[in-house]
Amino acid sequence: MYAFERACLQMGYKRIAGIDEAGRGALAGPVVAAAVILPVDCEIDGLKDSKQLTPKQRSLLANEIQSVAISVGVGSVDNRLIEELNILQAALRAMAEAVQQLTPKPDYLLVDGSKLPKTNIPAQAIPKGDNLSLSIAAASVIAKTTRDRLMIEFHQTYPNYGFAQHKGYPTAQHRQAIAQFGASAIHRNTFKLLSDS
Repeated sequence: MYAFERACLQMGYKRIAGIDEAGRGALAGPVVAAAVILPVDCEIDGLKDSKQLTPKQRSLLANEIQSVAISVGVGSVDNRLIEELNILQAALRAMAEAVQQLTPKPDYLLVDGSKLPKTNIPAQAIPKGDNLSLSIAAASVIAKTTRDRLMIEFHQTYPNYGFAQHKGYPTAQHRQAIAQFGASAIHRNTFKLLSDS
């Protein structure tokens, strides 16, 4: 899981940030990205793609990442801007925002996926990077836990939709709530499941 980081170190880069996002496939809420710079040869037991972890495991790992990381940045783009830009551009903007939050600044970026955010920092896109890079896996956990907390908060404002359970993703329960109550202020109205209804 540290091979990409080691290759960057061998090229002379010192502060390598892993970047990932959460919430691209949701029907409601923001897309959230995280950028994480870990110490050289960092080891975090059990760290992998956040989708393969339980909420409790993610929460424990998020605390450990926050305590050992050199720097952690988070960026978020809300549903209105997602509709204006499209979800890919919104995710890339959230990633760029997360990178801007990092102090010290990274000198190389490892980005999950096949597209790169707009920055002036050298970067590499890694499809399925959250399974291949420790830094990206760390970013994946921070992005997911941050977004989940936001969706639980939204549940207090919009209790009819069950956001605390499904976090805005298109479950049967969520689709049924949309059919019954219509879209809320945080729904992405341009997304197919909503634009069809």
